Amino acid sequence: MPIAPLLGRLSALNAVLARWALYVACTCLSGLLAVVVYGVVMRYVFNNAPSFVEQVALLLVISVAMFAAAAGVRDATHIGMDSLVAMLPGRVALGCRIVVQVLTVLFAVALILGGAEMAISVRSDTIPTLGIPESFRYGPIIAAGVLVTLFAIEHIMALATGKEVARSWH
Repeated sequence: MPIAPLLGRLSALNAVLARWALYVACTCLSGLLAVVVYGVVMRYVFNNAPSFVEQVALLLVISVAMFAAAAGVRDATHIGMDSLVAMLPGRVALGCRIVVQVLTVLFAVALILGGAEMAISVRSDTIPTLGIPESFRYGPIIAAGVLVTLFAIEHIMALATGKEVARSWH
């Protein structure tokens, strides 16, 4: 099967996934703001600090970081050092860009495997103030790893066909 039709389908799927990753990140960021403000007001105004605020805030911070980073990989807004690559001849620059995307896939697979290993290792533990499994913390890490893998594969396919990946939020 030629790459172009497959790339088109993957790009359409990834555009939706990246947009939803940003929605999740923004929702979690809003929730984080609300929870922290609530915690501060309860602590300093009413002298009644709720015990769950810190754990909810931690879960939300992890979610914001992971989903926003995944969307950044899709839209190529993550940290990049293109100065040197831009000075290289065309095929060498293309090779460097492909190597970067392959390394990104390897990193994403490490996120998935490491997150799954951690989730399994704490599956019988509970977050006491929330009453949910400790392994819940690793869900956003695993999900972001899957998203980053899909997005980096899309970039590799686009590079191989000479196409650009369209930004998902424009």
